[in-house]
Amino acid sequence: MVVIIRLLSHAAFQIRTGDKMIYIDLEARSEASEEADLILVTHSHPDHCDVSKIKRVRKDRTIVIAPSDCVSKIGGNVKTLKPGEEMTVDSIIVKAVDAYNYKRFRSPGNPFHPKGFGVGYLITIEGKTVYHAGDTDFIPEMRQFGPVDIALLPTGDTYTMDNSEAALATVAISPKTVIPMHRWNTNPEEFKKKVETNSRANVRLLREGEEFQIP
Repeated sequence: MVVIIRLLSHAAFQIRTGDKMIYIDLEARSEASEEADLILVTHSHPDHCDVSKIKRVRKDRTIVIAPSDCVSKIGGNVKTLKPGEEMTVDSIIVKAVDAYNYKRFRSPGNPFHPKGFGVGYLITIEGKTVYHAGDTDFIPEMRQFGPVDIALLPTGDTYTMDNSEAALATVAISPKTVIPMHRWNTNPEEFKKKVETNSRANVRLLREGEEFQIP
């Protein structure tokens, strides 16, 4: 069955296949209207967790997975996965993985995203694995993820990896395809050049609203 990924905005994506609809990290500019079967949130910052957008696509049977500090913010029944934990939603397998800063700080010793604050997700659907990194630096855990078909990696610097670090992460993860996200003012063409010089990954540069069909 075909799996299609659409970049909504910033780090927000829609993944759909057959009758299943998944949203990840909905934020204020996300154009999301189709009802969700599964909603994933990597962390509580408003550019990744907009409650009004979540409410718009949430229905009674929608499963929401988010870190513990998002639970009261989102409301209702919200499930939480810690890194290494996984759950199956119908035929979709969701595994939480680490996502954190160790080199980007608000102030000395105070990272923007400390370890344990947020997560990334490995989502396996129709035999394809999509990795959404959340907000993170290039961390050693990325080398242990196993086969990844599509990697969605932040490249914007300041709060996350920049183009160079995300290119190194791509080499470590070895996905078939990588899509840069959370780009801020960095040049995605620079990321594409670095990845293609050092790996076999296919780089897809999506504009907001564009989609990619996983081969």
